Amino acid sequence: MDQHSPIDDLRGLRAPVTMFGPDFPFAYDDWLTHPAGLGAVPASAHGTEVAVVGGGIAGLVAAYELMKLGLRPVVYEAEQLGGRMRSVPFREHPESVAEMGAMRFPVAATTLFHYIDKVGLKTTPFPNPLSTDTPSTVVDLKGVSHFAHTMTDLPMIYQQVADAWDKALQETAEVSAMEDAVRSRDVATIKAIWNRLVPRLDDVSFYGFLTASPAFASFQHREIFGQVGFGTGGWDTDFPNSMLEILRVVYNGADVDQQRIIGGSQQLPTRLWTHEPEFLDHWPEGTTLASLHTGGVPRNAVKWMRRTGHGITVEDVDHGIRTYPAAVFTAQSWALLSKVKCDEALLPQPLWTAVERTHYMGSSKLFVVTDRPFWLDVDPRTGRHVMSMTLTDRMPRGVYLFDDGPDKPGVMCLSYTWNDDSLKLATLTLQERLEVVLGSLAEIYPGVDIRTHIIGDPVTITWETEPHFMGAFKSNLPGHYRYQRKLYTHFMQDDLTDAQRGLFLAGDDISWCGGFAEGAVTTALNAVWGVLHHLGGRTHRGNPGPGDVFSEIAPLELPEF
Repeated sequence: MDQHSPIDDLRGLRAPVTMFGPDFPFAYDDWLTHPAGLGAVPASAHGTEVAVVGGGIAGLVAAYELMKLGLRPVVYEAEQLGGRMRSVPFREHPESVAEMGAMRFPVAATTLFHYIDKVGLKTTPFPNPLSTDTPSTVVDLKGVSHFAHTMTDLPMIYQQVADAWDKALQETAEVSAMEDAVRSRDVATIKAIWNRLVPRLDDVSFYGFLTASPAFASFQHREIFGQVGFGTGGWDTDFPNSMLEILRVVYNGADVDQQRIIGGSQQLPTRLWTHEPEFLDHWPEGTTLASLHTGGVPRNAVKWMRRTGHGITVEDVDHGIRTYPAAVFTAQSWALLSKVKCDEALLPQPLWTAVERTHYMGSSKLFVVTDRPFWLDVDPRTGRHVMSMTLTDRMPRGVYLFDDGPDKPGVMCLSYTWNDDSLKLATLTLQERLEVVLGSLAEIYPGVDIRTHIIGDPVTITWETEPHFMGAFKSNLPGHYRYQRKLYTHFMQDDLTDAQRGLFLAGDDISWCGGFAEGAVTTALNAVWGVLHHLGGRTHRGNPGPGDVFSEIAPLELPEF
């Protein structure tokens, strides 16, 4: 089944790579923009309440689309709308924000950008290392720094590493054939290639993939690739993860051509909360998610969930108890093991195992606001910028620089770390983190006094210590494909008993491509289809949804015995 919608890229040469598959190649962007809409529920179901647990981007997209169908979503949120789309204004300069979670969005994320465009947000290129939109990059490894505008400015070994990565992908992962298939949305070819690779690579770690490639026979090449990588930076924190996770990112163009949202990513979920849809069933014109909630705010955190004779019963921490015929759970799945009390009947037993096995990546960030984007000053001795986007094996690991013009404050992400590098900072106070990071940067930029440019209090986060998150995002380990398939396909419930239906999982944990908002959005749309189907609705014949075509493009199922 070919679901291709021809879309020329900006140069008009060929269709762009989008986040289309490879596990479940369904055109969510086309489904959303079809004039027939996502479907309809029976008139008797109009106004039916549906619980949506979690007010991140997955929860807000699910609630928004359920509202458009004429249902009444009831959103529960433990902290603030946005989830890991968390934009924190600096107290002294609130017009400048620190992106504590999601901050870079690939243009390949066409379903996500449907909502970014809908609420009127603007984006600008993200300053990734060696990007054409990044003024300059410094790579600092083993005490030696290299200044660069492009890859050709770096020593030859860096080009050798880049070539080795390309060669490994071509020889072992059919990358060119897959990218061509993704561009043309050739579902048959995507499925044929991916279904060959999944059984072969499910048990292979990213590092194991590299060591098995003749192109990466040298440890030095593997070490440099881990520290620096290409696209968004170093890959070594992903080395223990499944190689399938890496291929999903590469095939979908998720690690290149990324944008940031001007004014902060949290605007997307908060604007969806107050956005008036152009077309909606049942509700009067001007209805918004905010208007459907008392006081315009979501209900408080969920205390417990259980199945009762009439559906899913939810109690919040304010002791409000409601029973719903359907519910969508978008919070991190580990919350079902610790934060939310629930009995085992809530999910089928194999799904509980999949939840238990979910693996999260840790991450820390440290931001400061500066008087101006001083890093663009030119050192008269060298003719170079006094600071650059920085990749290093020192404590900061990644330094990103954001400016909105020479007459406005600048924002520096002084440190962006993952996993073990995040744990090095986790027990430090905010001030200790600042001192450690500034000390490391002083070794790279000995003549630059960053401290004199800081004009506000720094802000920081460690996602693995955030009580309602317990990690930055999921990323599967080798052998986790079967668990991920169970989580992702849970929206298909016709084979479940009546007592096991009605609760739908969504969010980053459930998606195939962890760490990208596109996956959270598309799993939310799967859940919308599931609720629609569960309440007796259906999609338009000319615009089938993900569940309607599931049997034709379903993810490969691996044997368990």
